[in-house]
Amino acid sequence: MPEPLSIVVVEKDRERAQLIIAALREAGATEVFVIAEDTGLARRIAERRPDLVLVDIASPSRDVLEELALASGPLERPVAMFVDRSDAGLTRAAIEAGVSAYVVDGLRGDRIKPILDAAIARFHMFQKMRTELAATKAALEERKVIDRAKGLLMRARGIGEEEAYALLRKTAMDQGRRIADIAQALVTAAELLR
Repeated sequence: MPEPLSIVVVEKDRERAQLIIAALREAGATEVFVIAEDTGLARRIAERRPDLVLVDIASPSRDVLEELALASGPLERPVAMFVDRSDAGLTRAAIEAGVSAYVVDGLRGDRIKPILDAAIARFHMFQKMRTELAATKAALEERKVIDRAKGLLMRARGIGEEEAYALLRKTAMDQGRRIADIAQALVTAAELLR
C-alpha cells in the first residue's frame, strides 16, 4: 500500500470500525475517517476526498451501491468492499458501480493490506485502460475529421487524397497548429457555408 493514504471506512459497528482503523494504521494509512450511516454516503465521501474507500457491510443493498456510484468515487479512487455472503446480482452491481475489490467472507485484519494493495493496483490498471480508451477514441475522431477535410479539399480543388493531406499538413505547419485543428476548422467552415 503506497504511503501515506487517506481512507474512508464505511462501517456501522463501532467496535468493528476500531479494529479496521487499527489494521489500517498498521498498514500505513495516516488518516482514517469512519462513516457509520449509509444515507448521504456519496456526499460524505466526496467531502473527504479520500485516496481509498473501504466498505465493510454484511450484505450491501442496491442503495449503498448506487450511493458509491453517485459519489463517482469508483472513478476517482479505489473502493474495496468486504461482504459476509455472496450474491451474484449484488456482486455484478458492485463491479458495475466501479468497486475495485469485492471480497466475500468478511473482513479480517491480516487480509486488509494485501486486499487494499490489489484494489489499488486494479484501480490504476482500469484507470490506465480508461485513459488509453479515451485517447484512442479522440484519435479516431480526429482521423474522421481529417478524412472529411481531405474529402472537402479533393472536391473543391479537384486534387487527390495525398495532395489534400499535404495541403492540410502544410497549412498546419505554416500556422503552428495541429493538422486535426486545421481539418476541424475547414469542416466547420464548410458546414457554415452550406
